[in-house]
Amino acid sequence: MELLVTYDVSTETKEGRRRLRRVAKICEGYGQRVQQSVFECVVDGVRREELINRLLETIERGEDSLRVYHLLEPRSRYTQIFGVEPAYDIHDPLIL
Repeated sequence: MELLVTYDVSTETKEGRRRLRRVAKICEGYGQRVQQSVFECVVDGVRREELINRLLETIERGEDSLRVYHLLEPRSRYTQIFGVEPAYDIHDPLIL
């Protein structure tokens, strides 16, 4: 399944800035960054639950915001991109 993960982490404190970095690192392990705090992820059901649980353990619910959208497939039919488009295909293997 394809997910769009977005977050807004409060960075007013040192701990908030640490949380922001941790949230970004978690998301990088599951997908590709498409904007500053937006990731596109292709995961199965188990990895989806793992991703969401890790993010929920990291954010501060009283200060931060996390949204996970399930994208309709085929994504190309329902998504319009204007401006700079990422130079990768989310379905290609990710080589680290």
